[in-house]
Amino acid sequence: MPLPFLTADRAFDEAADDVALPFDDRDRWRRPYRPGPWRVGAAALVLLLASYVLVAAVIIAVAGTLPGAAACMAGATAVILCALRLLRMGVWVSARGLRRVGFFVTRTTPWEQVVAVRTVQQPVRWLGLPRTVQGQALTLVGADRAPGDVPPLMTTHNADFLARTEAFDRAADVIEVWADEYRRA
Repeated sequence: MPLPFLTADRAFDEAADDVALPFDDRDRWRRPYRPGPWRVGAAALVLLLASYVLVAAVIIAVAGTLPGAAACMAGATAVILCALRLLRMGVWVSARGLRRVGFFVTRTTPWEQVVAVRTVQQPVRWLGLPRTVQGQALTLVGADRAPGDVPPLMTTHNADFLARTEAFDRAADVIEVWADEYRRA
């Protein structure tokens, strides 16, 4: 028995699939895919570590050493911020351009500087580690950079798409369509 009122993926009207919703704001930055289970799982484990550090901070504060409790609170805050940044990583698009959010660096490329966005078969890093495997990568060819200088936007073996090739194909298609639409505009 399907319960459509409990799902976020329900279809309101099959006839109006291509019509943009009234609240659909193209100037807002959005990720055209959901974070993958590896990324969400890693962030959950980091948040679990932060909860233990917060409990330790409370115990240290009750014991009476406030500088130690403050240090634990600062450490827990840093761990929570790392988990949030880990969840924010990925490719974001808007009418203004394409944004690649990394853990330390965020790089935005306006659509005017984008020559092409294409999917290529190449060796890619497995979960961002030095080990490479054969896979697909979504690459950005910019007007101001050589194609080899830009790291891939996303790969089939990163934390969002490992063992989810269909999700990678959908996300790559959506980003390529956005690029084609806004380069011409």
